[in-house]
Amino acid sequence: MPSDVEYSPLADGVGMGDFWLYVWMRRLSVVAAHVIALGLTLLVSLLSRPGTSLFSWHPVCMSFAYCLCMTEGILLFSAEGSPFCFKSRQGKVRLHWFCQALVLVAATSGAAFILASKNISELPHLVSWHSLLGVATLSATLFQLAAGVCLLFPKCLRLPVSPQRLKLYHATCGLLAYLLATATVVAAMFSDWFSATVRGGAWWAFLLLPLFPAAVVMNQITNAYLPRKKISS
Repeated sequence: MPSDVEYSPLADGVGMGDFWLYVWMRRLSVVAAHVIALGLTLLVSLLSRPGTSLFSWHPVCMSFAYCLCMTEGILLFSAEGSPFCFKSRQGKVRLHWFCQALVLVAATSGAAFILASKNISELPHLVSWHSLLGVATLSATLFQLAAGVCLLFPKCLRLPVSPQRLKLYHATCGLLAYLLATATVVAAMFSDWFSATVRGGAWWAFLLLPLFPAAVVMNQITNAYLPRKKISS
């Protein structure tokens, strides 16, 4: 329900100068998250050389799904730095669903490519942290999508849960899926393929890049759903 109490992510008693500095820092961080999400997806796609093998499509699909589509699907609700800030709430929800549908299609395709590649090469499945985290990420993604469907059609499904609680479940599953996806991407950088492709300082840069959008996404979701302090009058 709408509330007549105004909230701020800042602590009580913060001056207006500090407030605007905080706002601009948040805007810059969201813009940087957009740039990193797109840049990381493009770099991984270039390094994978798609089409050279079945495996080459796995990092392309997965980076497109989680580094780009899931990041953009969450950040479009941000009040700072969203490229769709002119859209209505309903328009943003539709774009969010479109992004999540792309996540499901791309992630399923990426999983199919790695399964086919390992079967052809007669390599064992689920023997690395990357693969185990990947399964957990896909599972969390399905739970997040299921919670979203329940939120989209609450009257048709007649669930004994309030819309506010459904939103909380959906956001929690979404945050869990995103953090698991980030951990999976980081674990992939320890794989033989990536370690042989990227070395030295570039490897460390790749290792740190996914962490920044994850921090921005976590901050956005927690600020939206955790209790915040009242603005002092």
